Amino acid sequence: MNIDLTETTSAQINSALVGARRATGTPAVGMVLTLVIVTDEGNHYDALKAASQASKEHPSRILVVIKRPGRSPRERALARLDAEVRVGNETDTGETVLLRLHGELAGHAASVVLPLLLPDAPVVVWWPEDAPENPAEDLLGRLATRRITDAAACEDPVGALRQRATAYAPGDTDLAWTRITPWRSMLAAALDQRHATITSAVVEGEEYNPSTELLALWLANRLGVPVERTASPGPGLTAVRLVTSDGVICLDRPNGALAELAVPGQPERHVALKRRTTAELIAEELRRLDPDEAYAHAVAYGVERLAPAGSVESGASAAEAAVGTEAAGAGAGKQAAPKKRPAKKAASGTQPPSSAQGS
Repeated sequence: MNIDLTETTSAQINSALVGARRATGTPAVGMVLTLVIVTDEGNHYDALKAASQASKEHPSRILVVIKRPGRSPRERALARLDAEVRVGNETDTGETVLLRLHGELAGHAASVVLPLLLPDAPVVVWWPEDAPENPAEDLLGRLATRRITDAAACEDPVGALRQRATAYAPGDTDLAWTRITPWRSMLAAALDQRHATITSAVVEGEEYNPSTELLALWLANRLGVPVERTASPGPGLTAVRLVTSDGVICLDRPNGALAELAVPGQPERHVALKRRTTAELIAEELRRLDPDEAYAHAVAYGVERLAPAGSVESGASAAEAAVGTEAAGAGAGKQAAPKKRPAKKAASGTQPPSSAQGS
């Protein structure tokens, strides 16, 4: 059921939600959290689609905040709230409310959202694009127990990671971190087996992919060894090489789907390591709403502390022996990820592949 409301109020939206639930025969509220998406008109469709798919696992009330402050003085002076209420159909057991805040009201989104939050339920705020510099101090961010950003959507992904470290507060997380969960799990499982002491590491991935930086930061923080970040054509993360006295532990995924794990003294094996969709990433984040200490430690480690390209000599030579001169040469001599990617094309709105899919 879809209900369009123009020049409305939060109280009228709440009444419409109650009426819609009764009309569809589901008067009881069975949702477990409120997910607030802060986006714009051009990006709300993809974000809402991902959130709706995730809500099948986590029944939610989804509030999509679309700010339209206007360009002319007359438009900016106009304060109006338009809403679209969706209950049932593609929302399944959840509810969706699109909130279009016009004029001056765009600067008071928290006042509009607050009456629409589910009582006694966690609140998660997600900024698919253009996250505030300090999410925890944002008026909407203050309402949330979990705040989700995405450094891959920024023009300066590495700079965004530095900003995340500076402004971190318990409850903050980033989809660039969520994308490397399978990589961290696979590497942790490999290191649970008996192995020689790790002396250095190399992490390889696309130049503008902040997930590559975060994986390198996580390894440097947890292992206490020099970690070099090198560039590759992608897609996303492509390889991790952990150098030991016995040889190289290598997790290599050249095609974005199937990876090969090589551990010294063991037969090589193939493992599924596909790039995940945004819906899968959001679903993972909604499974746990407590502070992510591993992310906090990794992002706080600092990208400037990663080993400069070419400085991990033992890692470069060992990796070259393990995977061949040509493969090693692809990453040799390249600097860490550039600080800023080329500006997006306003006409097409396209972005590099790293921001479109999981790593």
